[in-house]
Amino acid sequence: MSVARQVVVEADGGSRGNPGPAGYGAVVIDPATGEALAEAAEYIGVATNNVAEYRGLIAGLTAAKALFPDAGDALRVHVRMDSKLVVEQMSGRWKIKHPPDMKPLAARAAAILPPASVTYEWIPRAQNKHADRLANEAMDAGRDGRQWEASASTAALDAPAAAPAADALFSLPEETAESGGEPTDAHPAPQQAAGTPRTGWGAAPDLGAPATLVLLRHGETALTPEKRFSGSGGSDPELSAVGRGQAERAAEHFAALGTVQEIVSSPLRRCRETAAAVAARLGLDVRIDESLRETDFGAWEGLTFGEVRERYGDDLTAWLASPDTAPTGGGESFTEVAERVAAARDRLVARYAGRTVLLVTHVTPIKTFVRLALGAPPEALFRMELSPASISTVAYYGDGNASVRLLNDTSHLR
Repeated sequence: MSVARQVVVEADGGSRGNPGPAGYGAVVIDPATGEALAEAAEYIGVATNNVAEYRGLIAGLTAAKALFPDAGDALRVHVRMDSKLVVEQMSGRWKIKHPPDMKPLAARAAAILPPASVTYEWIPRAQNKHADRLANEAMDAGRDGRQWEASASTAALDAPAAAPAADALFSLPEETAESGGEPTDAHPAPQQAAGTPRTGWGAAPDLGAPATLVLLRHGETALTPEKRFSGSGGSDPELSAVGRGQAERAAEHFAALGTVQEIVSSPLRRCRETAAAVAARLGLDVRIDESLRETDFGAWEGLTFGEVRERYGDDLTAWLASPDTAPTGGGESFTEVAERVAAARDRLVARYAGRTVLLVTHVTPIKTFVRLALGAPPEALFRMELSPASISTVAYYGDGNASVRLLNDTSHLR
C-alpha cells in the first residue's frame, strides 16, 4: 500500500528581455518543516517569461515525483507560483490562447502526476524568493556560458518563517468557474522577472515569442566622417581603425547580453567585417543576404551631399521629392530598396520565428525596416539619424504586428 506523501512545489521562470535569455527555478519543500527537499534550475536559451514559468512548473513536478517514486496516487503536490497565468490555466479557469507555445507545455505539466493529485495557488513574488533566486542563478549561469549547479546546502535557503499548515495547503478549492473558462474582466497580466521591460503589445501572453531583428549598422569607414554617399554601386571600403574599434565594442555588448542566436550580414565588406567581430565573440556563423546591401547611389557614390547638389542639382531635388526617383546614372530608388527589404523581412521573420537574429547592414535598409514597421511614409527616411555601429531593434509577432523597440542606440560605444 502506498504511503501518502504531501509536498509543496514552488516554481518560477524569467526572461531578460521577454523574449530574451531565460531560465527557470523550482524547489520541492516539506510543508511541515519548510525544508527544501530538492532544487532544479536550468538556463533554456532565448524564451518568453511564460515559457520559462511553465518549464519551471514541469521541473518542479518532475522533481517531486522523483523524490517519491513509490507513492503513486498517494502523492499530493501543492504548487505555489507567482505567475497568475500559469496558475489559472493549469487550474482550468483560463483558456490557453496560444497553442504553439503554451498548450504543449501545459499538457506536459498535466501528464506528470494525476490531475487530482495537484493543486495550485498564486502567491506574491515576495513569497516565491527561493524559486526566483534559482531562476536568476540559472540565467546568470547561461550568461557566463556554464550550466547551473545546485548549492552545497539547500535545506534552509529562503525557507518561509513558518510553513503553512499541511491541511490548509491540501484542502481542495471550491469550484470558481467553468472548466476552460476565462474571467470576463480584462485578462490580468502575468508576473514578470524583476527588471523585465514591457514593450508595446509584446507583454501580451497570447502572442507568443516574436522574431526579433536586431539591426546593427556597420562601423565607420574612411568615407563615414565626411558623410559621403557610400552604397553598393561604388567602391567597397573596409572599416577604418575607428570602425574596427566600434565593431569590437558592439561585439562585447552582444556577448554580455547573450541574446543573439543568429547573425546575417550584408555582402559588403564593411558589414562583413563588423559581423565577423561579433561572430567571433559569440561563436556563431555569419550568413550573407544580398537583400541587406546598401542602396546603389549611381554617379553619386563617393560624393558629399554638397558635391551632388553642385553637379546634379535637378536630379537631387527630384530624388528628395519622390521615393520613385533613382540617383543619377542608373542608381536605385528608395521604392526599389523598400521592395527588396520587405521581401528580406518576410523571409527572415518566417525563418527566425521566436528567435533573435542580428542583421548587420546599412543606413537605408535599417531605416526602411523601421519605417515599414511604423507604417510611416517614405519621407520618414530623411527624419531618422543612424550613427555608425548603432543598434535598432524591431520585433515581429505571429499576428503580423511589429514593435519598434530601439532606434540608434550608441550607449555601448561610450
